[in-house]
This record gives sequence, C-alpha cells and structure tokens, in this order.
Amino acid sequence: MKIIILGAGKVGITLAENLVNKNNDITIVDLNANRLRLLQKQFDLRVVNGYGSHPCVLKDAGAKNTDMLIAVTNSDEVNMIACQIAHSIFSIPKKVARIRSSEYMRESKKLFLYEQIPIDYLISPEQIVIDYIFNVIKYPGALQVVSFAEGKISLVSIKAYYGGYLIGKTLLNLHKHISDVNVYIVAIFRKKKTVKPKGSTVIEVDDEIFFIVSTEHIRIVISEFQRLERSYKRLMIVGGGNIGFGLAKKLEKKYNIKLIEKNKQRAIKLAEFLHNTIIFHGNASDQELLSEEHVEQMDIFIALTDNDEINIMSSMLAKKIGVKKVVSLIQNSAYLGLIKDKTIDIALSPQQATISSLLRHVRKAEIINVFSLKKCAAEVIEAVVDKNKNTSKIINKKISDIKFPEGVIIGAIIKKDEVIIASDNYIIEHNDHLIIFISDKNSVSDIEQIFQFNNFL
Repeated sequence: MKIIILGAGKVGITLAENLVNKNNDITIVDLNANRLRLLQKQFDLRVVNGYGSHPCVLKDAGAKNTDMLIAVTNSDEVNMIACQIAHSIFSIPKKVARIRSSEYMRESKKLFLYEQIPIDYLISPEQIVIDYIFNVIKYPGALQVVSFAEGKISLVSIKAYYGGYLIGKTLLNLHKHISDVNVYIVAIFRKKKTVKPKGSTVIEVDDEIFFIVSTEHIRIVISEFQRLERSYKRLMIVGGGNIGFGLAKKLEKKYNIKLIEKNKQRAIKLAEFLHNTIIFHGNASDQELLSEEHVEQMDIFIALTDNDEINIMSSMLAKKIGVKKVVSLIQNSAYLGLIKDKTIDIALSPQQATISSLLRHVRKAEIINVFSLKKCAAEVIEAVVDKNKNTSKIINKKISDIKFPEGVIIGAIIKKDEVIIASDNYIIEHNDHLIIFISDKNSVSDIEQIFQFNNFL
C-alpha cells in the first residue's frame, strides 16, 4: 500500500514506525527539513519538504498513484484542505484526517461529506482520550480496557498488587477459583520482559496482566490480581480544555465532580455549560488549594491541562496529600519514561492513544479493528476469516494446529452474535472474527499476510 503521511510530529513519526515494512511504501511530508533527514536515516521511507496542503508538494510526494493520505499536521485547516486537494486533483481513494477543534467536530456530520469536505475517516484525539479515561473510571483497577463485539467482550490490562488472590500462586488457581468465568490470559509483562502465560506461571507483584473476558466479568477477574477497588464516585479534574470539559460533561450526571481551571474566563464559561460540576478558578499545582478542596477525599484525580509540568506536579501533590488513584495526560514522550508507576498510576499520551484509531483504517481490509497497547509495542486486532482469501488455509483447522509467530495468540472468537473464549481445540470457520493479541509489533506484518496474501502457512 502506498501511503502519504502529512506531518512529522509525534503522531506522524509513530505512525510511520508502525507502518514501515515490505508491504507499505511510506512518504512523509513536513516543513521541518532537519526532522525529515533524521527520519530518512532511521526508517526506509521517502520524505518531501513543504506544505502538505499545496498541490505541487502532494504531486512531488507521489499523490497521483497513492492509496491513502493521512493528514496529521498540527493544523486542522491544513489537514482539511489537503484531503480536499487529494480528492479533487489526485483522486486518492482513502483520506484520513486528525481534527482537534471541537468547533469542527461539533458540525462534522454536515461538514465532512463526500460533496463537501471529502474525508473518509476523522480522528479526534480529544474524544479518544475521553473514551479511554471513561473506561478506566468505569472499571476501577484497570489500566486499559478495549472492547469488541459491541462491548460484549474486552481485553483488559491491569497490575498485580498485594491483596490479590493470585499473588504468589500459579495461573492454574485462577480457573479453580472462578471456575464459572471463562477468561484467557494472553500476556504477562514482568520488568519490561514478556512472560508466556502457562498454568505453572506464578504471578508476582507488579506483573502487568493482559486478559480477555466477557465485559460483564471484568471486575471479577481484576479482583483475582489485586484488592478490588470500590466504584469511583468523587472525581477531581484539572484543566477545563476540550478534554477536561468533554470528560466532565460525559460523567457529571453519575459522578460528583470538581474541576479546577486556571483561566478565569474559561472557568466562567465552563460553569455555563456544566450544570452538575463544581468549577474552581485556581492553580492545581497549589498545594493549599488542593488541601482546601479536600483532594484526599477524591476517588480519582485526573490532570488534563495542556501543560505536562502542571499535570505531573499536580498529580504528585495529589498523591502526596492522599489520593489513591491518579491519571495524568502527558504529551512529551521523554517524560513518560521518567515517571514511575507508583508516582502516577496511569500516564496517558494523546499521541499514542491516537495511533490505535489511525491503524484501524490503515491495516488490510480483513483486519477491521486495531488497538495499540504498551506504548505501541503491542497490538490487539480483530480479523475476519474469509474462505476466498489466504485465510482459507486456516479454515477447519484447530487453533493448536496453526503456526502463528511467537507472541501471537488468538484470545477470542466472535461468531455472529456469540462470543467464544479461545481454546486449543476450537476449529476456525468461515466468517469467524478472531481477536488476536500480538505482544511483538514486528509480527504484525506476518499476521497481515495471513489475512491478505497467499504466501503464509
């Protein structure tokens, strides 16, 4: 597939890193010539220096015979115009654009139409982050929750802590203890290394566990690995930007929310639209303010300003004062590596959260869902088995008889409206949807070949 990526920022670079392989021809367009030179040295791709919305630049990038344009520059307007030109002048069949402004997204159903601004897929980082945090709040103790089959089945990541039944026990005890819950442990990460889950595997404190289970049983499984947290009721949000406002709006009818906003005019405006949220004007890095507002009584503290330093400092202060669970939005990837888990429970990168949505539209046709995990080091995909494709070679085979690359596991199968947790004896059939966990992203291209080309197995 020939792909043009507009924008060599964090999202554009991470996307290119995930897509560069023998099956893709990648070209990146950006104004920063130095950044492009570094990219060209690091990856096997083409670079073009210039404005992504200029026809001559797109022409130089090879737009005449390109399969997909992905516009992820820092300008919504450039992204929109680039998609228009890609459609009107170059007839690029698939166009994906990142749109961050809530003003544009609010009118998306009227604006982004084939006959108006022809964008095939819209990516809204703010909404992605809101949905991510919403799931973390809905399932206390979870680090990430990814759902399939209209929410019937989920892949969940958690940390193992003292107080969990399975600490110091083998995985065999899990199925004995909750024999009526069908759960599949697909991966364990221990001290930055992957541990292959076996019945004899002993669970240790701080293990990161990935499991697939019916969504209704998520909390039951979490309680096996850590002391089950009570449902959250009291939330404190720092930052009333698009993400903070959107999250409060989505949650305020069911939760007691306090929101701290530094800008006085913005705080006044927020109060007009948030009717069940208490708005405070102030600096969340002020320990006195946090103490006055009894931050220690909050079930979860969520820092969502556009300033990493404020998010980190306010989160650390909240933790020091007594908040048990802290979530912090961090855009600078250099900070992510410096933060320890016990300082900030969940450090969320909007760039990394955006990658999943982008990959979903880039993977081959029979791969219909993609979610990036572990800072883009792992993936979970939903793929369709088609008797007319290369996947015909796995039809009527037991899962145990299929030779997948190391670190690739079928965790569940969606058969029409039925969800089945995978077992070695399950026989794959036409039209099955496979939920596949890939612990090493280097194996993604091999999986793509199974569902697209005729040279595997």
